[in-house]
Amino acid sequence: MSIIPFQAINWDIIEKTTHEGTTGISHWQTMQIGGLRIRKVFYSKEYIADHWCQKGHIVHYCLEGGFISEMENGEQTILSKGMTYVVSENLSSHRSISGNGTELLIIDGDFLK
Repeated sequence: MSIIPFQAINWDIIEKTTHEGTTGISHWQTMQIGGLRIRKVFYSKEYIADHWCQKGHIVHYCLEGGFISEMENGEQTILSKGMTYVVSENLSSHRSISGNGTELLIIDGDFLK
């Protein structure tokens, strides 16, 4: 893990990028510090991720709304405001589904490999 000096993140000035889902869209605001990635992510209503993710996420914190984390085997976990999930890299194939829109804070990076 890199040494990270104290810093405040003003999300209001971090550029948003748009990512198309199978349905709906997501907007990401990304802060990259060495091998650490911190993202504020917004899923639109009726969003379904366009891929099965193998990436590890240490904090997938639901700030607003709610979403479903679906495993490739069909198992689903419903997460609502204030909830988190964690997973190491290559331990599951998962994707996000948002019926009514959601806002997340996601932290991941090289330390999960």
